[in-house]
Amino acid sequence: MARRVPLIAACVALVPALLVLGPILMTALHGGGLTGLRGSDLQALWFTLWQAAASALISCVLAVPLARALARRRFIGRSVLITALGAPFILPVIAAILGLLAVFGRSGLLNQALGALGLPTMTIYGAHGVILAHVFFNLPLATRMVLQGWQAIPAERLRLAMMLDFDGPARRRHIETPMLRATLPGAFIAIFLVCLGSFAVALTLGGGPSATTVELAIYQAFRFDYDTGRAASLALVQVALCVLAVGIGAKISAPTGFGAGLDRPTLYGPSSLWQRSGDAAIIVLAALFLLLPIGLILWRGLPAFPALPLMVWKAAATSLTIALGSTVLALALALPLALAAPRHRWAEGSAMLPLAASGLVLGTGLFLLIQPFAAPTSLLVPVTLVVNATLSLPFITRLLLPEIQSLQADYDRLATSLDLSGWAKLRRLTLPRLARPLGFSAGLACAFSMGDLGVITLFSDGQTRTLPLAIFQLMGSYRLDQAAAAATLLLTLTFGLFALFDRIGHHADPR
Repeated sequence: MARRVPLIAACVALVPALLVLGPILMTALHGGGLTGLRGSDLQALWFTLWQAAASALISCVLAVPLARALARRRFIGRSVLITALGAPFILPVIAAILGLLAVFGRSGLLNQALGALGLPTMTIYGAHGVILAHVFFNLPLATRMVLQGWQAIPAERLRLAMMLDFDGPARRRHIETPMLRATLPGAFIAIFLVCLGSFAVALTLGGGPSATTVELAIYQAFRFDYDTGRAASLALVQVALCVLAVGIGAKISAPTGFGAGLDRPTLYGPSSLWQRSGDAAIIVLAALFLLLPIGLILWRGLPAFPALPLMVWKAAATSLTIALGSTVLALALALPLALAAPRHRWAEGSAMLPLAASGLVLGTGLFLLIQPFAAPTSLLVPVTLVVNATLSLPFITRLLLPEIQSLQADYDRLATSLDLSGWAKLRRLTLPRLARPLGFSAGLACAFSMGDLGVITLFSDGQTRTLPLAIFQLMGSYRLDQAAAAATLLLTLTFGLFALFDRIGHHADPR
């Protein structure tokens, strides 16, 4: 099996290479470089860059006090709240936008309160709405990353700070700042990269040409102008932005310099009433900001659930088909690449290739590749399935790789001594020991595909639709109660599938 894995991985590595580089090459040839760009596209490029930077900066700044409060306070439900902060990769974007509209929209809770007080109301549409939505999605991610940095500080360093009677400024200078210097740049780049590929947020909350991202401009060039040359040129710009962000992210990570500890319980020492009150206020406000929109979706959607039209149920069936199919394909691609990656760097590089392109970029290239041979709308389901699987590949590989490295270090010599190899080793050792990360990865890939509103918008023929597209169409026709009910269905299916696969992985784990 050890000899077969690199060969199988080499064959598998061709799939993401073709699926990513092929569409990118096609867009380059069709776009004629950047000759298809217009003057308005420069405005879209500028907005994409500054809104991504502002969203990442605000998310990181707000994450620091929230992560600090969570790190040094113990309360009932703390673990549940921290677990909920891992939801940004699971939560469907279109459903979350409905929740934000219920709070910040024209008839949302905030504007109702402002109107009752006789104050001017606000609008969520425009650049500030896009940034607000991005902070909503990415604040949990930034908080989890900073919280992990806090939890990684050896308890001995904190005990030493207490013994030396460090005050607040000294503690921040010698303990907090080195950790944040190592953690925040990576969090900023990760969020910046996510916001570069913003499509659904800009599509629903952009509010006009001044708040158009490059991804949204690609969609408009295709669907409204049918200007494939301009769409291809914009796709090249998006690829360049993604590659640049990934390259910067790979260079900026730095160690904290704290060294190893003895894994003792962390002790933060006594704190004043003002500190405890401030931490409590920060945690409560963050929980309201993150959880209230989801609660309002359920509150509004459940009563309208029985009146859902038939097209929503058909869309749900289509989404399930695509999600399950893309999950199987993503796991089939990721497992051999992850198994080969510890000894062959090219395997990991192939798995990371999709980070260089977004769903709309891949959709644009595949549209141009398919168009001379068949009607792209006739291949809506398989193309969406393949693109979703490709985009999930980097995340699944990164989840599997640490477990595989530990597995090979701990068990390869034992397997060799027992003459356990080939498919027998895969069935009896590798798959059982990887059951938990495989289950979690399957749930993540399935949830990602269920909430996708990207390539489907390019290939849709108006009849075949996924559940996120159905919700977007219901919102566009102002059937907001039905849209909330459909979003409730989407949330239920997404979290249900994630929990199911994660539970299967835990149940199959022999430990």
